[in-house]
Amino acid sequence: MVSAKEEKKNNIIENSLKLFSKNGFYNTTIPDIAKAMKMSVGNMYNYFKSKEELAKYAIKYSTNVLAIELREINQMDISSKDKIFEFTRKYLENVKKSPEVIEYFLRVYLSNREVFGDGCEGFLCVSDFVTEVMILLDEGAAKKEFRQQNFFPAFGMIMGALGGFAFLTGEKVLDKDIMDYADEVAENIYRALKYEE
Repeated sequence: MVSAKEEKKNNIIENSLKLFSKNGFYNTTIPDIAKAMKMSVGNMYNYFKSKEELAKYAIKYSTNVLAIELREINQMDISSKDKIFEFTRKYLENVKKSPEVIEYFLRVYLSNREVFGDGCEGFLCVSDFVTEVMILLDEGAAKKEFRQQNFFPAFGMIMGALGGFAFLTGEKVLDKDIMDYADEVAENIYRALKYEE
């Protein structure tokens, strides 16, 4: 069970994700977040020492949601192809349900790397999610359902496809609901990974 303080912290993170993804990191202030939370600025500092610390918690929080879902998929007794389809659907559902989470990753985390330097180097703040993608790829290759390949190009290809659709959704350029594209996106990812004799 989550403590009241932990729940409040998560609410602050969720509100900050919305503001950061909408206004950008530098245009969002602690007073803005406090106002959205109907809290005093001083009280905000009881939960986070700085905006930078809050930004780091926010990236961990948002990617942990995805990591937990992918961990559940990795534990399913289904083919690696089906896991790709499940993961793609879950990811795109998250884009639809909580666009600020993906927007935050694309527009804040990737665009303001200087903010995340100390303590979030490399994959440090997103390591749970990256580990689950690694497990998905390794198990698929071990079963000869995916071809053996270097992790980074495979990871980049998967996240490029998913992130691209998140971006297209955010820009409101898709002519259909994002979920209408899920199986086609998954099929493209699978074709790029599948093992061929």
